[in-house]
Amino acid sequence: MNTPMDPDGPVRACAAPRFGVVVPCFNEGSGLDAFHCRLSAAMDGLGDAWEVLYVNDGSTDDTLARLDALALADPHVALLNLSRNFGKEIALTAGLDHVAATGAVIVIDADLQDPPELIPELVAMWNQGFEMVYAQRRARLGDSRTKRVTAHLFYRLMQRLTDRVMLPRDTGDFRLIGRRALDGLLQLREHHRFMKGLFAWVGFPSAAVLYDRVPRAAGRTSWNYWSLWNLAIEGITGFTVVPLKLATYLGLLVAAFALLFGGQLIVRTLLFGNSVPGYPSLMAVVLFLGGVQLMTLGVIGEYLGRIFNETKRRPLYLVERHRSAMPPQPDAPTGL
Repeated sequence: MNTPMDPDGPVRACAAPRFGVVVPCFNEGSGLDAFHCRLSAAMDGLGDAWEVLYVNDGSTDDTLARLDALALADPHVALLNLSRNFGKEIALTAGLDHVAATGAVIVIDADLQDPPELIPELVAMWNQGFEMVYAQRRARLGDSRTKRVTAHLFYRLMQRLTDRVMLPRDTGDFRLIGRRALDGLLQLREHHRFMKGLFAWVGFPSAAVLYDRVPRAAGRTSWNYWSLWNLAIEGITGFTVVPLKLATYLGLLVAAFALLFGGQLIVRTLLFGNSVPGYPSLMAVVLFLGGVQLMTLGVIGEYLGRIFNETKRRPLYLVERHRSAMPPQPDAPTGL
């Protein structure tokens, strides 16, 4: 875990707030002010001490400058600036490593597709004894039909592939994490991180709060279909070895087919003589077997690549600077 460092001096010694909010940011400058305004109103309504930690994940727009301005204007704001872009899953991990909270941590994106006004409902469920309270999408109003269908299929595929980890359907990163669950989550340090799966892996009593996901308030998403496909591969290979088993079964099936095909060729030769084999059928068999072998090697390569990356034992991220929040100081005693 990286040690938080304050660019203006040593880390300030102050009591940790009860609630912390982690907000990973990548090129979210155009919508940060509106997001922070709504988040502050929701958190102030809880009536407890809180802070929000914005994690700048190598943004190329004015996100960092806006975050610096927010930190100067609002004592609730903390800033963690990573040395480069590490990806959302790593940025979220960095925020969870550095957030200060004695009670619970809320994870939310800055694009306002997930409404901060839902946070009191998450806290209410946490107060009932649930350690993990996740916001479950009842509708995805800002997504295309293709994205809705593929997301629907992905979540259901993950539920079928994983035996002991039940990934909640239609659930993103927007959630509340209790202190016990957070301490367990921070022990998981693999490099190939699929946070939705890790949230489910730690277990603990969990509950869902339904909501309608709206379109982005500002800016453009950095998630294209290629990025989502790679994220899906991370989720599947990180939580199940079913693809390896399927490759084995496919190999057995092809071997059985080849055995039957060879057997019928021998029988035909003995009964009807050796006819000249057809070039198209020969090429079809060769290409089919070659394709199966390459696909199987690809599946093995995906898992082997993950083993390779884990054995290097590089840090998950590097911090360029960390600015802690500054809660309001108590009033000084009045002199006589």
